[in-house]
Amino acid sequence: MSDFKRLYVEALLAANWEAPDWQQLEKTKEGEWLLERHSMTERLKACCSTLTVEVLGLHEVGKEVLSDNERDLLGDQACLVREVVLSGDDVPWLCARTLVPMSTLTEREQDIADLGAVPLGQRVFNQANARRDAIEVAHVVCEGQALLARRSRLWVNDKPMLVSELFLPHAPIYQEEG
Repeated sequence: MSDFKRLYVEALLAANWEAPDWQQLEKTKEGEWLLERHSMTERLKACCSTLTVEVLGLHEVGKEVLSDNERDLLGDQACLVREVVLSGDDVPWLCARTLVPMSTLTEREQDIADLGAVPLGQRVFNQANARRDAIEVAHVVCEGQALLARRSRLWVNDKPMLVSELFLPHAPIYQEEG
């Protein structure tokens, strides 16, 4: 899985995030996925029998590693980085990288650091006050394939996290409806 991590996590890190054209995207099937404001976990679960999470990495980074844009969205502080792959029926669908500020990992949210194979969306969207904002999108090329990505800020109990998601080649976002 190290090649997988190198390829897809690095693609997320190199993405050129842009504000979406909401009017254009809302009219497309891809836009329904990219602009999803609720749980991507629940949306993916609806497309398979079994949704699994594999943790690729979990480590801390200092605030100096964050980009200016990431600091604007999260504050100027060290973060926990969680990198995972979500698979539907054993097919990799989504590579996600989450930045969790250390100040978010306090009180009721300290368990976020220990989710393991539990999807972040399952944990966050169980809270009544969970919300998503600052949605951005990107087109990423990996091994000659054009893939879609999105980045958004999640809030749980007024504490932020920044989630970047790369939709892998066999993800439902690319499947014909039928």
